[in-house]
Amino acid sequence: MAARASWKGHLKVGDLACAVGLYTAISSSDRVSFNIINRRTGHRVERQFIDSETGKPVERDDQVKGYQLENGDYIVIEGDEIAALMPESDKVLNIKAFIAYDGIDKLYFDRPYYLAPVDEHDEEALALIARSMLDGKVAALAEAVLFRRNRTLLIRPQGDHIVATMLNFDYEVRSAESVFDDIPDIKFDKEMLELAGHILKTKQGSFEPSEYEDRYEAALVELVKAKIEGRAPPKKKQPPERKVVDLMEALRQSAGVGGKATAKKAPAKKAPARSDSRGTKKAS
Repeated sequence: MAARASWKGHLKVGDLACAVGLYTAISSSDRVSFNIINRRTGHRVERQFIDSETGKPVERDDQVKGYQLENGDYIVIEGDEIAALMPESDKVLNIKAFIAYDGIDKLYFDRPYYLAPVDEHDEEALALIARSMLDGKVAALAEAVLFRRNRTLLIRPQGDHIVATMLNFDYEVRSAESVFDDIPDIKFDKEMLELAGHILKTKQGSFEPSEYEDRYEAALVELVKAKIEGRAPPKKKQPPERKVVDLMEALRQSAGVGGKATAKKAPAKKAPARSDSRGTKKAS
């Protein structure tokens, strides 16, 4: 079945425009999903909103958003008041600037989409834009109203397709200083750095997504399968017990140079010479 676009509109660069669609590149639909059921009856449980003070159910028409004040009270925000703030969508993905391909910190990356033409008449224009970015080693910053909010996207060619990554806003990305400010500046000796560098070289590789398994998801699948077949659920393997070692010893073991350096043995001392009954000196 052909993929459905999450959004359709026009990609615009100056006076050049082409009809495009955004297709989600990430999906959780293949994960195992559960419903909440009543253990006693086996019936599915429905969620119900309850008044926290009276304990009585609240009908849908009486459910409104509220902003809590410092004193614990709430001010009511009506749905039409929020709707009035939502920007009008003109269905245009407007490119604002071209930047260096790696010119954005990946912390700002949110959700990736595939950007593709929705009509064969637009394939040439989109391919021209992508080829120009590829040749210039640049990416595009674009703005659009997506899913009832204004969004910023990073558009970049990747292989034989185009990826549009929705970006987080600045206020959504936490400052690193709030986490790392209390960590002291640590000095390392030469041997530690050399051992660590050796480990990095021996562990060099490349990212192959197919080589990494979602072990939790695989375990869920096996659990469900065992339940269906009436088998006992598989037992979780216990991880091996870790021994506590100091950092230098851990580095040496990881680098394959084994235990701690042993002290060199001193050469054996010669026994003092002794005289026999005739006065001739002999070694003991």
